[in-house]
Amino acid sequence: MLTTPLALLLTASFASFATAYTTPLPCTGTCTNAHDPSLIRRTSDGTYFRFSTGNKIAIHTAPSIQGPWTYKGAALPSGSKINKPGRTDLWAPDVSKVGNTYYLYYSVSTFGSQDSAIGVATSTSMDPGSWTDGGSTGIQSSAGKAYNAIDGNLVFDGTRYVMSFGSFWHGLYSVGMGNPPVRVGEGGASANVGYVPSGEHAQEAAFVYGEGGWWYLFFSVGKCCGYDSGRPAKGAEYRIMVCRSREVGAGYVDQKGTACTAGGGTTVLESHDWVYGPGGQGVFSDPSLGPVLYYHYVDTRIGYADGQKQFGINKLSFASGWPVVV
Repeated sequence: MLTTPLALLLTASFASFATAYTTPLPCTGTCTNAHDPSLIRRTSDGTYFRFSTGNKIAIHTAPSIQGPWTYKGAALPSGSKINKPGRTDLWAPDVSKVGNTYYLYYSVSTFGSQDSAIGVATSTSMDPGSWTDGGSTGIQSSAGKAYNAIDGNLVFDGTRYVMSFGSFWHGLYSVGMGNPPVRVGEGGASANVGYVPSGEHAQEAAFVYGEGGWWYLFFSVGKCCGYDSGRPAKGAEYRIMVCRSREVGAGYVDQKGTACTAGGGTTVLESHDWVYGPGGQGVFSDPSLGPVLYYHYVDTRIGYADGQKQFGINKLSFASGWPVVV
């Protein structure tokens, strides 16, 4: 074993390189107002749409994935018809296209509460003023439930639509949806797909992406918000993790083989350089860049307030069988 100063220096350098992350791709225009982003491209004209938490689901558009992003208005300016606290302050959008219709899933809740529901709105264009609120999907929670019904994400596994959701409490769940996917499927039962058994069970923002015969369950763990008033211990802030399975609704494990329901999770992206607390993520297959990981984060050079959260994008490689930021 070499123990010369040069060898030790090279060893340290390679160790540092192995845990390094590339910084986000440049973003232009309005790159704030980006908490819990959902990214989608309109097929008719190639316009990119970004939906985010707050302002009754803020809509931004851009001609390119990197911008310039422009605020266009609220998706649901009157709030949700779901009669729960938080119906005028909607969270965690997720947008998918099914046939010729776009489906916007959103959360109605208040911070730290289980009195929550996942709603849905539909549009054929995604433009402000075009969305019709359909109310609750049937995914709801109240005090004493195992889960919190927020952070919905829809995926089609080739035979059925599946909604993943959940935040804190007993973690992440999935349930089959009907076709069209506006309500829970008949006889649908929720299944636990991810759980952090220790501490505050700080796990949320499930997002499922299919690649190479695998289904990848991305999620965020740690403290998401309020960094301007108090930051958590180093490493306890938001970060993005993943497990994978051959089946959308069960069997997720991390790179070491630990079940996602037993605290498993392989880190995809965490704080580095001037990027702090990345999370609230999704994955998008871009026509030019290929798979990209998108998320919100704090730029420490700008500020730590929730309203200063930035929109981040990194290219992803699945060459190893696991998603790696490149």
